[in-house]
Amino acid sequence: MTIAEERIERLATLARDAAAECHDDRAREYVRLARRLAERNRVALPKRLKRFTCDSCDSYLRPGKNARVRTQDGHVVLTCDCGAQKRYPYE
Repeated sequence: MTIAEERIERLATLARDAAAECHDDRAREYVRLARRLAERNRVALPKRLKRFTCDSCDSYLRPGKNARVRTQDGHVVLTCDCGAQKRYPYE
């Protein structure tokens, strides 16, 4: 594991913890830093961070708090407060 990947993991943990404590601006900044670090080092974001962040506003999504989760025909739809949607398949 490279230094960049370790730092991205740490930022993902910090973002999750900040969002849990209702520090949304701090969580958003951690997500932005992690994305920028991943882009610069050409490293993929961890699946957990990729799934629970909004591509439009960079907020860390917490179902029931700032995100709505619905299931439809074979996929899960995550809707952020900003209106952006993500769809993931399930079986």
